[in-house]
Amino acid sequence: MTDRLARAQALLSDRGVDALLVTPGADLRYLTGYHALPLERLTCLVLPARGEATLVVPHLERPAAVAAGVALPIATWQETEDPFELVARLVGDVEVVALDDHMWAARVFALGAAIPGADQVLGGEIVAELRMRKEPSEIEALRAAGAAIDRVHRRMGEWLRAGRTEREVGEDIARAILAEGHLTADFVIVGSGPNGASPHHELSDRVIEAGDPVVIDIGGTTPEGYCSDCTRTYVVGGEPDAEFAALYEVLQRAQAAQREHARPGVTAESVDRVGREIIAGAGYGDRFVHRTGHGIGQETHEEPYIVEGSARLLEPGMAFSIEPGIYLDGRYGARIEDIAICTDDGLEVVNTTSRDLVRLP
Repeated sequence: MTDRLARAQALLSDRGVDALLVTPGADLRYLTGYHALPLERLTCLVLPARGEATLVVPHLERPAAVAAGVALPIATWQETEDPFELVARLVGDVEVVALDDHMWAARVFALGAAIPGADQVLGGEIVAELRMRKEPSEIEALRAAGAAIDRVHRRMGEWLRAGRTEREVGEDIARAILAEGHLTADFVIVGSGPNGASPHHELSDRVIEAGDPVVIDIGGTTPEGYCSDCTRTYVVGGEPDAEFAALYEVLQRAQAAQREHARPGVTAESVDRVGREIIAGAGYGDRFVHRTGHGIGQETHEEPYIVEGSARLLEPGMAFSIEPGIYLDGRYGARIEDIAICTDDGLEVVNTTSRDLVRLP
Protein backbone atom coordinates (compact mmCIF):
# COMPACT_ATOMS: atom_id res chain seq x y z
CA MET A 1 0.00 0.00 0.00
CA THR A 2 2.96 2.33 0.66
CA ASP A 3 3.92 2.16 -3.02
CA ARG A 4 0.37 3.00 -4.06
CA LEU A 5 0.34 6.04 -1.79
CA ALA A 6 3.69 7.20 -3.16
CA ARG A 7 2.48 6.86 -6.74
CA ALA A 8 -0.70 8.75 -5.87
CA GLN A 9 1.39 11.53 -4.33
CA ALA A 10 3.46 11.77 -7.50
CA LEU A 11 0.28 12.22 -9.53
CA LEU A 12 -0.96 14.89 -7.13
CA SER A 13 2.26 16.85 -7.55
CA ASP A 14 2.15 16.49 -11.34
CA ARG A 15 -1.39 17.91 -11.42
CA GLY A 16 -0.86 20.75 -9.01
CA VAL A 17 -3.07 19.28 -6.29
CA ASP A 18 -1.99 19.81 -2.67
CA ALA A 19 -3.93 16.98 -1.01
CA LEU A 20 -6.30 14.11 -1.72
CA LEU A 21 -9.17 13.29 0.64
CA VAL A 22 -10.74 9.83 0.36
CA THR A 23 -13.74 8.51 2.29
CA PRO A 24 -14.94 4.87 2.49
CA GLY A 25 -15.23 3.03 -0.80
CA ALA A 26 -13.08 1.21 -3.32
CA ASP A 27 -10.51 4.03 -3.57
CA LEU A 28 -9.88 3.97 0.18
CA ARG A 29 -9.63 0.17 0.15
CA TYR A 30 -7.18 0.32 -2.77
CA LEU A 31 -4.93 2.92 -1.14
CA THR A 32 -4.96 1.66 2.45
CA GLY A 33 -6.30 -1.91 2.46
CA TYR A 34 -9.08 -0.79 4.79
CA HIS A 35 -12.62 -1.77 3.80
CA ALA A 36 -14.25 0.86 6.02
CA LEU A 37 -17.96 0.89 6.57
CA PRO A 38 -19.70 3.95 5.04
CA LEU A 39 -21.06 5.26 8.34
CA GLU A 40 -22.45 8.67 9.27
CA ARG A 41 -19.25 9.19 11.29
CA LEU A 42 -16.40 10.47 9.15
CA THR A 43 -13.55 8.21 8.07
CA CYS A 44 -11.14 9.95 5.70
CA LEU A 45 -7.69 9.38 4.27
CA VAL A 46 -5.68 12.62 4.21
CA LEU A 47 -2.96 12.25 1.58
CA PRO A 48 -0.79 15.35 1.04
CA ALA A 49 1.19 15.71 -2.16
CA ARG A 50 4.28 15.79 0.04
CA GLY A 51 4.66 14.37 3.51
CA GLU A 52 3.00 11.63 5.52
CA ALA A 53 -0.53 10.36 4.99
CA THR A 54 -2.97 10.05 7.89
CA LEU A 55 -6.15 8.06 8.29
CA VAL A 56 -8.85 9.92 10.24
CA VAL A 57 -11.34 7.59 11.94
CA PRO A 58 -13.92 7.82 14.73
CA HIS A 59 -12.37 6.69 18.01
CA LEU A 60 -14.66 3.67 18.21
CA GLU A 61 -13.57 2.54 14.71
CA ARG A 62 -9.84 2.60 15.47
CA PRO A 63 -9.70 -1.11 16.43
CA ALA A 64 -11.26 -2.05 13.09
CA ALA A 65 -8.68 0.01 11.17
CA VAL A 66 -5.83 -1.55 13.15
CA ALA A 67 -7.24 -5.05 12.62
CA ALA A 68 -7.38 -4.36 8.87
CA GLY A 69 -3.63 -3.81 8.92
CA VAL A 70 -3.62 -0.09 8.17
CA ALA A 71 0.07 0.88 8.15
CA LEU A 72 -0.49 4.62 8.53
CA PRO A 73 -0.72 7.03 11.42
CA ILE A 74 -4.33 6.97 12.63
CA ALA A 75 -5.90 10.15 13.99
CA THR A 76 -9.11 9.62 15.96
CA TRP A 77 -11.93 11.93 16.97
CA GLN A 78 -14.45 11.69 19.79
CA GLU A 79 -18.22 11.94 19.48
CA THR A 80 -18.34 15.59 20.55
CA GLU A 81 -15.47 16.71 18.30
CA ASP A 82 -15.68 18.07 14.74
CA PRO A 83 -13.88 15.63 12.43
CA PHE A 84 -13.82 18.13 9.58
CA GLU A 85 -11.76 20.51 11.68
CA LEU A 86 -9.35 17.64 12.34
CA VAL A 87 -9.04 17.01 8.60
CA ALA A 88 -8.49 20.73 8.00
CA ARG A 89 -5.65 20.81 10.53
CA LEU A 90 -3.98 17.86 8.87
CA VAL A 91 -4.38 19.37 5.41
CA GLY A 92 -2.98 22.75 6.48
CA ASP A 93 -2.83 25.88 4.32
CA VAL A 94 -3.40 24.65 0.77
CA GLU A 95 -4.81 25.91 -2.49
CA VAL A 96 -6.24 22.80 -4.19
CA VAL A 97 -7.83 19.75 -2.55
CA ALA A 98 -9.02 16.70 -4.52
CA LEU A 99 -12.02 14.75 -3.20
CA ASP A 100 -12.92 11.18 -4.08
CA ASP A 101 -15.70 11.02 -6.65
CA HIS A 102 -18.13 9.13 -4.43
CA MET A 103 -17.88 11.33 -1.37
CA TRP A 104 -21.28 12.18 0.12
CA ALA A 105 -22.43 15.70 -0.73
CA ALA A 106 -22.81 16.60 2.96
CA ARG A 107 -19.12 15.88 3.45
CA VAL A 108 -18.12 17.86 0.38
CA PHE A 109 -19.89 20.91 1.79
CA ALA A 110 -18.53 20.35 5.29
CA LEU A 111 -14.96 20.10 4.00
CA GLY A 112 -15.47 23.19 1.88
CA ALA A 113 -16.50 25.08 5.00
CA ALA A 114 -13.60 23.68 7.04
CA ILE A 115 -11.00 24.47 4.34
CA PRO A 116 -12.46 27.66 2.83
CA GLY A 117 -9.28 28.81 1.12
CA ALA A 118 -8.90 25.72 -1.07
CA ASP A 119 -10.45 24.94 -4.41
CA GLN A 120 -12.11 21.52 -4.52
CA VAL A 121 -11.54 19.27 -7.55
CA LEU A 122 -12.49 15.70 -8.37
CA GLY A 123 -9.88 13.19 -7.29
CA GLY A 124 -11.33 10.02 -8.77
CA GLU A 125 -9.34 10.20 -11.98
CA ILE A 126 -6.10 10.39 -9.99
CA VAL A 127 -6.76 7.09 -8.21
CA ALA A 128 -8.21 5.62 -11.41
CA GLU A 129 -4.84 6.14 -13.13
CA LEU A 130 -3.39 3.72 -10.59
CA ARG A 131 -6.28 1.29 -10.26
CA MET A 132 -6.71 0.63 -13.98
CA ARG A 133 -3.18 -0.78 -14.27
CA LYS A 134 -3.35 -3.96 -12.24
CA GLU A 135 -0.42 -5.26 -10.22
CA PRO A 136 0.55 -8.96 -10.49
CA SER A 137 -1.29 -9.82 -7.27
CA GLU A 138 -4.43 -8.14 -8.59
CA ILE A 139 -4.22 -10.02 -11.88
CA GLU A 140 -3.98 -13.28 -9.96
CA ALA A 141 -7.03 -12.26 -7.91
CA LEU A 142 -8.99 -11.54 -11.10
CA ARG A 143 -8.00 -14.91 -12.52
CA ALA A 144 -9.31 -16.59 -9.38
CA ALA A 145 -12.55 -14.59 -9.55
CA GLY A 146 -13.00 -15.54 -13.21
CA ALA A 147 -12.44 -19.22 -12.46
CA ALA A 148 -14.99 -19.06 -9.63
CA ILE A 149 -17.73 -17.57 -11.80
CA ASP A 150 -16.87 -20.03 -14.60
CA ARG A 151 -17.59 -22.86 -12.17
CA VAL A 152 -21.08 -21.43 -11.64
CA HIS A 153 -21.75 -21.25 -15.39
CA ARG A 154 -20.60 -24.86 -15.77
CA ARG A 155 -23.28 -25.88 -13.27
CA MET A 156 -26.10 -23.99 -15.02
CA GLY A 157 -27.80 -27.21 -16.11
CA GLU A 158 -28.55 -27.95 -12.45
CA TRP A 159 -31.02 -25.05 -12.24
CA LEU A 160 -31.90 -23.59 -15.62
CA ARG A 161 -34.80 -25.42 -17.25
CA ALA A 162 -38.26 -24.83 -18.64
CA GLY A 163 -41.07 -24.65 -16.10
CA ARG A 164 -39.09 -22.76 -13.46
CA THR A 165 -39.31 -19.03 -12.84
CA GLU A 166 -36.40 -16.66 -13.37
CA ARG A 167 -36.49 -15.90 -9.66
CA GLU A 168 -36.18 -19.56 -8.69
CA VAL A 169 -33.24 -20.03 -11.02
CA GLY A 170 -31.62 -16.79 -9.83
CA GLU A 171 -31.84 -17.77 -6.17
CA ASP A 172 -30.06 -21.05 -6.92
CA ILE A 173 -27.38 -19.20 -8.90
CA ALA A 174 -26.81 -16.71 -6.07
CA ARG A 175 -26.22 -19.55 -3.62
CA ALA A 176 -23.80 -21.18 -6.05
CA ILE A 177 -21.83 -17.95 -6.49
CA LEU A 178 -21.11 -18.05 -2.76
CA ALA A 179 -20.46 -21.78 -2.72
CA GLU A 180 -17.94 -21.50 -5.55
CA GLY A 181 -15.71 -19.05 -3.73
CA HIS A 182 -17.21 -15.56 -3.67
CA LEU A 183 -17.80 -13.56 -0.52
CA THR A 184 -20.85 -11.82 -2.02
CA ALA A 185 -23.18 -12.42 -4.96
CA ASP A 186 -23.29 -8.91 -6.43
CA PHE A 187 -25.79 -9.42 -9.24
CA VAL A 188 -27.76 -12.15 -10.97
CA ILE A 189 -29.49 -11.51 -14.28
CA VAL A 190 -31.76 -14.23 -15.65
CA GLY A 191 -33.35 -12.74 -18.77
CA SER A 192 -35.60 -15.32 -20.41
CA GLY A 193 -37.42 -14.85 -23.70
CA PRO A 194 -38.49 -11.19 -24.08
CA ASN A 195 -36.80 -10.26 -20.78
CA GLY A 196 -33.46 -11.04 -22.42
CA ALA A 197 -33.96 -7.92 -24.55
CA SER A 198 -33.44 -5.78 -21.43
CA PRO A 199 -29.67 -5.72 -20.78
CA HIS A 200 -30.07 -4.95 -17.07
CA HIS A 201 -33.10 -7.09 -16.39
CA GLU A 202 -32.61 -8.92 -13.10
CA LEU A 203 -35.20 -11.49 -11.98
CA SER A 204 -38.95 -11.81 -12.38
CA ASP A 205 -41.66 -14.38 -11.79
CA ARG A 206 -41.85 -15.17 -15.50
CA VAL A 207 -41.92 -18.93 -16.11
CA ILE A 208 -39.18 -20.01 -18.50
CA GLU A 209 -40.65 -21.70 -21.56
CA ALA A 210 -39.29 -24.46 -23.79
CA GLY A 211 -37.16 -22.97 -26.57
CA ASP A 212 -36.50 -19.71 -24.71
CA PRO A 213 -33.13 -18.05 -25.13
CA VAL A 214 -31.93 -17.02 -21.65
CA VAL A 215 -29.25 -14.42 -20.93
CA ILE A 216 -27.37 -15.23 -17.70
CA ASP A 217 -25.13 -12.39 -16.47
CA ILE A 218 -23.63 -13.04 -13.04
CA GLY A 219 -20.86 -11.79 -10.79
CA GLY A 220 -19.63 -11.44 -7.26
CA THR A 221 -16.75 -10.29 -5.10
CA THR A 222 -14.14 -12.70 -3.74
CA PRO A 223 -12.69 -12.61 -0.22
CA GLU A 224 -9.64 -10.88 -1.74
CA GLY A 225 -11.91 -8.00 -2.76
CA TYR A 226 -11.88 -8.54 -6.53
CA CYS A 227 -14.89 -8.90 -8.81
CA SER A 228 -16.10 -11.39 -11.38
CA ASP A 229 -18.51 -10.72 -14.24
CA CYS A 230 -19.41 -13.17 -17.01
CA THR A 231 -22.38 -13.54 -19.36
CA ARG A 232 -23.42 -16.57 -21.36
CA THR A 233 -26.58 -17.16 -23.37
CA TYR A 234 -28.48 -20.44 -23.12
CA VAL A 235 -31.45 -22.10 -24.81
CA VAL A 236 -33.59 -24.42 -22.71
CA GLY A 237 -35.86 -27.32 -23.59
CA GLY A 238 -35.79 -26.98 -27.36
CA GLU A 239 -34.30 -25.15 -30.31
CA PRO A 240 -34.41 -21.38 -30.84
CA ASP A 241 -36.01 -19.95 -33.96
CA ALA A 242 -33.87 -19.49 -37.06
CA GLU A 243 -33.44 -15.74 -36.65
CA PHE A 244 -32.09 -16.10 -33.13
CA ALA A 245 -29.59 -18.71 -34.25
CA ALA A 246 -28.40 -16.39 -37.03
CA LEU A 247 -28.30 -13.42 -34.67
CA TYR A 248 -26.19 -15.36 -32.21
CA GLU A 249 -23.70 -16.34 -34.91
CA VAL A 250 -23.25 -12.63 -35.70
CA LEU A 251 -22.69 -11.90 -32.02
CA GLN A 252 -20.06 -14.65 -31.75
CA ARG A 253 -18.16 -13.24 -34.71
CA ALA A 254 -18.28 -9.73 -33.27
CA GLN A 255 -17.02 -10.75 -29.84
CA ALA A 256 -14.29 -12.93 -31.33
CA ALA A 257 -13.12 -10.02 -33.50
CA GLN A 258 -12.99 -7.77 -30.45
CA ARG A 259 -10.95 -10.30 -28.49
CA GLU A 260 -8.58 -10.65 -31.41
CA HIS A 261 -8.20 -6.89 -31.81
CA ALA A 262 -7.74 -5.90 -28.15
CA ARG A 263 -4.09 -5.56 -27.13
CA PRO A 264 -1.70 -2.92 -25.78
CA GLY A 265 -1.40 0.09 -28.06
CA VAL A 266 -4.91 0.05 -29.55
CA THR A 267 -7.55 2.49 -28.37
CA ALA A 268 -10.47 1.51 -26.19
CA GLU A 269 -12.90 2.85 -28.78
CA SER A 270 -11.37 0.76 -31.56
CA VAL A 271 -12.25 -2.42 -29.65
CA ASP A 272 -15.85 -1.25 -29.48
CA ARG A 273 -15.84 -0.29 -33.15
CA VAL A 274 -14.63 -3.57 -34.65
CA GLY A 275 -17.48 -5.50 -33.04
CA ARG A 276 -20.07 -2.84 -33.65
CA GLU A 277 -19.27 -2.76 -37.37
CA ILE A 278 -19.90 -6.51 -37.66
CA ILE A 279 -23.21 -6.24 -35.80
CA ALA A 280 -24.29 -3.20 -37.84
CA GLY A 281 -23.31 -4.94 -41.07
CA ALA A 282 -25.75 -7.73 -40.22
CA GLY A 283 -28.56 -5.21 -39.73
CA TYR A 284 -28.53 -5.09 -35.92
CA GLY A 285 -26.60 -1.87 -35.38
CA ASP A 286 -29.42 -0.17 -33.50
CA ARG A 287 -29.91 -3.28 -31.35
CA PHE A 288 -26.45 -3.10 -29.77
CA VAL A 289 -27.47 -0.50 -27.21
CA HIS A 290 -24.57 -0.33 -24.74
CA ARG A 291 -20.79 0.07 -24.70
CA THR A 292 -18.62 -2.97 -25.35
CA GLY A 293 -17.11 -3.07 -21.89
CA HIS A 294 -15.93 -1.67 -18.60
CA GLY A 295 -12.86 -2.00 -16.44
CA ILE A 296 -13.02 -4.35 -13.47
CA GLY A 297 -11.09 -4.82 -10.27
CA GLN A 298 -12.21 -3.91 -6.76
CA GLU A 299 -15.39 -2.63 -8.43
CA THR A 300 -17.37 -4.32 -11.17
CA HIS A 301 -17.41 -1.10 -13.20
CA GLU A 302 -14.30 1.09 -13.25
CA GLU A 303 -11.83 2.51 -15.76
CA PRO A 304 -11.04 1.85 -18.55
CA TYR A 305 -14.38 1.93 -20.39
CA ILE A 306 -14.47 0.29 -23.82
CA VAL A 307 -16.68 2.72 -25.68
CA GLU A 308 -16.76 5.01 -28.70
CA GLY A 309 -15.19 8.34 -27.80
CA SER A 310 -12.47 6.88 -25.56
CA ALA A 311 -9.11 7.39 -27.24
CA ARG A 312 -7.33 5.86 -24.24
CA LEU A 313 -4.61 3.48 -25.32
CA LEU A 314 -4.83 0.04 -23.74
CA GLU A 315 -1.79 -0.88 -21.65
CA PRO A 316 -0.43 -4.02 -19.99
CA GLY A 317 -2.27 -4.70 -16.76
CA MET A 318 -5.57 -3.15 -17.81
CA ALA A 319 -8.51 -5.46 -17.10
CA PHE A 320 -11.91 -5.03 -18.75
CA SER A 321 -14.96 -6.80 -20.08
CA ILE A 322 -15.70 -7.53 -23.73
CA GLU A 323 -19.46 -7.95 -23.90
CA PRO A 324 -21.32 -7.07 -27.09
CA GLY A 325 -25.04 -7.78 -27.16
CA ILE A 326 -27.99 -7.79 -29.55
CA TYR A 327 -31.49 -7.11 -28.21
CA LEU A 328 -34.81 -7.42 -30.05
CA ASP A 329 -37.49 -5.71 -27.97
CA GLY A 330 -40.39 -7.98 -27.07
CA ARG A 331 -38.68 -11.10 -28.42
CA TYR A 332 -35.27 -11.98 -26.99
CA GLY A 333 -31.68 -10.90 -26.54
CA ALA A 334 -28.17 -12.31 -26.44
CA ARG A 335 -24.87 -11.28 -24.88
CA ILE A 336 -21.41 -12.83 -24.60
CA GLU A 337 -19.12 -11.42 -21.92
CA ASP A 338 -15.56 -12.23 -20.94
CA ILE A 339 -13.12 -10.49 -18.63
CA ALA A 340 -9.79 -9.86 -20.36
CA ILE A 341 -6.42 -8.55 -19.19
CA CYS A 342 -3.86 -6.88 -21.43
CA THR A 343 -0.50 -8.62 -21.34
CA ASP A 344 2.77 -7.20 -22.65
CA ASP A 345 1.97 -8.31 -26.18
CA GLY A 346 -1.64 -9.47 -26.31
CA LEU A 347 -4.68 -10.39 -24.29
CA GLU A 348 -5.41 -12.94 -21.58
CA VAL A 349 -9.07 -13.93 -21.29
CA VAL A 350 -9.82 -15.20 -17.80
CA ASN A 351 -13.21 -16.75 -18.58
CA THR A 352 -12.89 -20.11 -20.32
CA THR A 353 -16.41 -21.54 -20.62
CA SER A 354 -17.81 -22.10 -24.11
CA ARG A 355 -19.01 -19.03 -26.01
CA ASP A 356 -21.28 -21.19 -28.16
CA LEU A 357 -25.02 -21.01 -27.64
CA VAL A 358 -25.43 -23.52 -24.81
CA ARG A 359 -28.38 -25.85 -25.20
CA LEU A 360 -29.83 -27.31 -22.02
CA PRO A 361 -32.54 -30.01 -21.73
